[in-house]
Parts: sequence; structure tokens; C-alpha cells
Amino acid sequence: MGDSADLDEMARRVIDANLYMTIATLQPDGSPWLSPVYFTPARYRDFYWVSVPGAHHSRNVLERPEVQIVIFDSSVAVGHAEAVYLSARAREVPEAELAAVIGEAFGERGGARRFAPEELHGDGDLRLYVATATSCEVLIRGGHPEHGTGIDRRVPADPSR
Repeated sequence: MGDSADLDEMARRVIDANLYMTIATLQPDGSPWLSPVYFTPARYRDFYWVSVPGAHHSRNVLERPEVQIVIFDSSVAVGHAEAVYLSARAREVPEAELAAVIGEAFGERGGARRFAPEELHGDGDLRLYVATATSCEVLIRGGHPEHGTGIDRRVPADPSR
């Protein structure tokens, strides 16, 4: 099997090539709640998104910050999938931190509009959230030319390296 640099690069490629991630939060009864959100990565460690504080996933993050994330391209042909799986700790970015992170939270990705800090607190309808990755894995397809074993599996990677 090749070195971990190949897997780290695969994770970076998947993160860079996609605009949406699916975030899984836990509801009060312990069942999962899945939400696709537009995201901006920073350092391949922090993943920002904007949401309404009353949304299911926003309320879930407030009460249970441990989340799971998957980033993948659903447009590829069968047998060519690549995916990144993240375990993370999510939170609403407090008003006092907004000015410091606004630049990295709203990069030039996919034509999304850049929010001003004053739109993301107080009486505003939206808030900025960040999920900080605690672990990362990539999908290795069973037929991968270098890393494949015949069975799809997840392998640890660190895109922040």
C-alpha cells in the first residue's frame, strides 16, 4: 500500500472539489438528523456553514456538538466514488469571534455570497457555524488501483498535513 501522503492528497482533492457536505447531528432521542449544507473549508480542519439558529441541525449542535460529516461527489460513475468522512465538534461562532474568522469562513467558492459579521448575530436570521475535525477517513474503493483490496473501506487520512 502507498504512503499516507496519497490518502491525505485524496482527502484534500475531495474537499476542494465539492461545495456541499452532509452533516449528521443527534436529535434529543438519539436518532440522527442529516442535513446537506454549503461549506467553506479552512486549513482542511475547520468547516464553516451558515444556517438559521432554529433549524433542526443548529439546535442539535447547540445541545450535542459531536457531529459526523461526509463530503462526496454524487455525479461520478459507479465504481469511481471518492469520499471524506469526518468526526468533528461543531459550534455556533460567537459574535466576539466573527470578525476574526469571517475571511476564512467566506472564501471564493462556488459564487456564494460573503456575509458581513453584523448579519450573523443579534437580530439577524442567520448564524455562522464551524465544525472542527477530530478525525478524518477517506473511502478506498475495492478496485482502487493502488490501495484497493477488493472491498470498499475507510482508511485514516490527514488532509491538514
